[in-house]
Order: sequence, then C-alpha cells, then structure tokens
Amino acid sequence: MKIIGIKTHKITQKDKDILKILNRYIKSLSEKSVVAVASKIVAITEGRIVKIGTIDKDELIKRESQYYLPRSQNPYNVSLTITGGALVASAGIDESNGNGFYILWPKNPQKSANRIRIWLKSRFNLKNVGVIITDSRITPLRWGVTGFCIAYSGFEPLKNYIGKKDIFGKKLEFTKLSVVDSLAGGAVMVMGEGNEQTPIVVIEEIPGIVFQKRNPTKKDLEKIKITIDEDLYAPFLRNARFKKGDH
Repeated sequence: MKIIGIKTHKITQKDKDILKILNRYIKSLSEKSVVAVASKIVAITEGRIVKIGTIDKDELIKRESQYYLPRSQNPYNVSLTITGGALVASAGIDESNGNGFYILWPKNPQKSANRIRIWLKSRFNLKNVGVIITDSRITPLRWGVTGFCIAYSGFEPLKNYIGKKDIFGKKLEFTKLSVVDSLAGGAVMVMGEGNEQTPIVVIEEIPGIVFQKRNPTKKDLEKIKITIDEDLYAPFLRNARFKKGDH
C-alpha cells in the first residue's frame, strides 16, 4: 500500500471551495485510489469556523455534540463528547492551525465526501475512486491520537470476517475490519498534527478493498455504526454522566 502526502498552501477562511484546492494540488490520480482529506480544510472552505472569543467554547461544544461530559470531569480540561456517532474530544472542535478561529466539523461530512468523489471521478475519468474525510481521536488507555474516518464514499467500509475461518480452522464470531478507519489511520500519520501542512493524502494499491461505483446508501452507512448497548465499552459509556447536546 502506498500513502502519498500532498503539501498545500496554508488553508484559511479566504479559501471557499474544497474542489479548487483539490484541483490545484492533485495533478493525477490512478484507478482504485482513495483520496483522504482532512476534515479541517473541508470545514474551513465551508465557513464552519467561529472566531475565538465571540462564543463560549462550552456552549459551542454543547451545540455541536449529541452528548457531552463537562470539562471539569477531565484532568486536561477537555470535554469528552459523542458527536456524529463517535467518541471524540470537544465535539471535533479544534483550535490548532485555525489562525484565531475554532474549526468545527463540516456541516454534512457525508455530503462533502460524496461531492468530492463525484468530482474526482469526473476530473480524472475514473471508474473506481474512494474518498475519506479524516480527523483524529484518542484511544482509551493510550497516549496519542490516531486517525479515523468521519465520512467515506466509493467503497465498502468494512471487511467482514464473521463466519470465516482463521489459519487453524476456527470460525471467527465477531471480527470485522474497519477499512475506513484503517485507511484514515495511515493517512493521518502522513498528514501529521502540527505544521506539516499536508491535509491531502492519496492512498494506492490497497489490499482487499472493494470499490463501489456509487455513493454509500443509508444501509451502507448503518454498517459502521454501533449502539452504546452493543459496544464493547458499554459498561463505561452507560455509566458516564453524559449531558444531552443540541446536535
């Protein structure tokens, strides 16, 4: 698998169209590639930014999250939230590389991913191309952030091993590989978290990926979701004193 980072100019509120940025920096694209785009630059081009000091951050977190824990419950003064069906810090709101602005998540990440995929397919005359919009998150009991996918388009999001046999013939009961998050993890590793200025990544020669010549259906999108009661971390999530957000 090849993961190729693409350096760009500093994306700011002056940039208004993500497709113009992609057109400027992606000069060629191979069949069966996946393009990873940092959620931050998608959000900036959509105007999903708020000037720091014009709104209380706690109110903004409440507005953008489905559920949230007050920052006072965290040793780092960071609110743990459930946003877009994922456990993330501060509802995905970020101040880094924001030049004085809070950067929110894109308004509709799935719509943005579909739009980018359709444009790439037409721009480079491709039959199979995928898109992921990425961000980073923490893992319980681990230092450091890893990349994950907040929206995808153009390929199967999971590889299902349930009912298949391992190398010794034992049937697997629960295992599913998250293709979207595995790709996002590699992409964010190349993008970096500081001043790398590499918010676009092209991934090629991906083993086992199954492309789709369409946007994900509602049924496709439901495949990657899991309820709190079904989650392995259910005992912790159910007992956390989450407050209801506005999103």
